[in-house]
Amino acid sequence: MGTEIEADGRALRFSRRQRALTQMEVHDLDVLVLGRQANVRYISGAPQLWVVGTRPFGPICEFVRATGEIHLNSTWDEGIPAEIPHENLYGFAWNPMTLVGVLQGITGSESARRVGTDALTPTFATLLPMAFPNAELIDAEQAMQAARRIKTPEEVQALRRALAVAEEGLAAGVAALGPGITEKALAGAVLEAEAAGGVSTPATQDAAWVTSKEHPWRRAEGDGVVREGDLVAVSAGVLADGYVAEVARTLYVGEPTDAVRALYRRRDDLWGRLLGACRPGMPTSMLLDAYRQSGENLPAMPVAHGLGLGFDPPVVTPSLRETAETDILEEGMVLAVSAYVWERGVGAVFTRDAVLISADGAEILSAATAYGETVHD
Repeated sequence: MGTEIEADGRALRFSRRQRALTQMEVHDLDVLVLGRQANVRYISGAPQLWVVGTRPFGPICEFVRATGEIHLNSTWDEGIPAEIPHENLYGFAWNPMTLVGVLQGITGSESARRVGTDALTPTFATLLPMAFPNAELIDAEQAMQAARRIKTPEEVQALRRALAVAEEGLAAGVAALGPGITEKALAGAVLEAEAAGGVSTPATQDAAWVTSKEHPWRRAEGDGVVREGDLVAVSAGVLADGYVAEVARTLYVGEPTDAVRALYRRRDDLWGRLLGACRPGMPTSMLLDAYRQSGENLPAMPVAHGLGLGFDPPVVTPSLRETAETDILEEGMVLAVSAYVWERGVGAVFTRDAVLISADGAEILSAATAYGETVHD
């Protein structure tokens, strides 16, 4: 899984492209010129070089609606799907005019009326009209987000495979947890297990922390050593075959007190309300309302965010309340849903799971529900 030398499965590639073609028709786009890595992989099905941070826009992948032809920026054939022939590959170029020449050679470039891009720099805003002289440049990010928002059955399977690796990391962190271990050692156990599962690109490296008993949103201050009486969050995430998977649990170190048990009961009540809000046709603001209905403060982190190829909408957070009220959940969406409760003098209980919005409501894709919530010597 983690070698990333083969193209995505044929069924996965073609199901994604069909969704993209549908959105190209809806938005009347003749050609897509894509630079964002998640969008490039969604269309091409070819593994992409993963790097930390952002990149300036460049024409990496082109998709022609009329012919279904794909052109891809690649200097090798390994991992390139069979339906993208060698002559449709083009290498890197420091001179942007070289890339303009490549785009001019695409069948249909001269006749295209509307060309969608997922980002533009001032340079390529000037150069692309040379490649598509009769076209209007359109922001295609809305079309790509609409395509990626609903997961195909093949994508759900890819997410399940990624979650299986994340859960191996979570299990390793839980097994290593105990008095005297450090947060960094716990994070190392999580990342080591993920790498052993075939994935060396974690979604996050902050994989374990002692929750604060004094501040609702911060980690405990101090030397990072786990002690008896701590509530410790373990969060595992991977980027496996392009798909992001996240899962998290919080465990108590020692014999749980009545206050700790009460905190977990609050989490259970909140979690039930969150799952109840994960139904088709419901606005994502219902996830925010679940906290209010439980009497819990909204956390600093998003209550939910889309999972898929990198960043996917929606992002459900109090600062985007107006957006959440008009953003409607649909069957086939996959969200990372977070429950977070805190009590002064006790700490926080944090849970995150991948949830598929199905016709019948919420389906938890994570299989990590069996972990206990206490760790003893």
